[in-house]
Amino acid sequence: MVHAGDVQRLFLQAIFSRGILSENLAKVLWKKCVEAVKAADEHVEVSYSNTEEAWDEFIQGVNASLNDLDFEFKSIQDEVDSKRLFAMVNRKDDELAQVATDYNAVEIMYFKAIVEQIMLARNESFSVSSLAALREVSAGKDKMNLTKSQAEVLLGSFVANGWLLRSKRGRYSLSSRSLLELLPYIKSTYSEEMIECTICHEILTKGVACKRDNCKARMHYHCFKAYRRRKSACPVCSLDWPQNVTDDGLLPVGELAIRDGDDGIRQTRDTVDSDDDEEMEDEPSQTETKSRQPQRSQAGKKGKSKNDDSEEEADEKDETDEEEAEATPPRRRSTRQ
Repeated sequence: MVHAGDVQRLFLQAIFSRGILSENLAKVLWKKCVEAVKAADEHVEVSYSNTEEAWDEFIQGVNASLNDLDFEFKSIQDEVDSKRLFAMVNRKDDELAQVATDYNAVEIMYFKAIVEQIMLARNESFSVSSLAALREVSAGKDKMNLTKSQAEVLLGSFVANGWLLRSKRGRYSLSSRSLLELLPYIKSTYSEEMIECTICHEILTKGVACKRDNCKARMHYHCFKAYRRRKSACPVCSLDWPQNVTDDGLLPVGELAIRDGDDGIRQTRDTVDSDDDEEMEDEPSQTETKSRQPQRSQAGKKGKSKNDDSEEEADEKDETDEEEAEATPPRRRSTRQ
């Protein structure tokens, strides 16, 4: 027997068979489902209106029916063309459950390795070269039972199925489908590396950043254009911003942020930590270089010690000097958070 709930059932069947789709197509499918139910029984009362309020209400009803199944019909704005996209999202983040139906365990392992290199990429470039992607076959702790030729085919499959994007330069980055469907996994695994747009608060892998040091402002291209039409200063640090994203004064986020040599070293969390430690390593002082004496403690730097009061007192207390020379320099405390 036909009833109003069949509209949701038909709609969900259409969505599950398509993966990710545009908002316009999703609305067309909704309309077609309503027409199909009415064609089966014209007496069935089905509410339909071509308005944003009616569409939002329909989506809320769909998600309410999916709540117990840990699924959600969710949307995201494409980072490149700013179109609104929808997909059925598995809210569980265990072992990339969303991809498990299409690929076997080894292929999922390889995909996870590519995602890690993208998320750990230097300078917020969030991309990986073709050579670096193929290197992952044998670079990880767990060697994969894949040849380089098989990996090339698999990368093509990831692109064809909408999980990865491949640029004209041959670099791979996360697609809108990955950002939408794998967001729980990315948030739980790469919470420190993931950044969000200052305006829309959605995940960001392509866009612009404020040029001022330590400023946290990051925006999608489309968010920047909309914001710049209203205001001319950074919303975080109030630095004057240029009119266009390509003008000097902004830093790129994504593939344009890549620098020569960034793909030469395979990125791991240990590599990222060691890079931070090297950047925070203090330069030796001139006094330390000339005298090559042991480093003083922080307490000693706050005021003069008894040995610095006068040269005469220093000459009279050779034993004290010998004790200082033999003292072990205090261990530098790490400042990396």
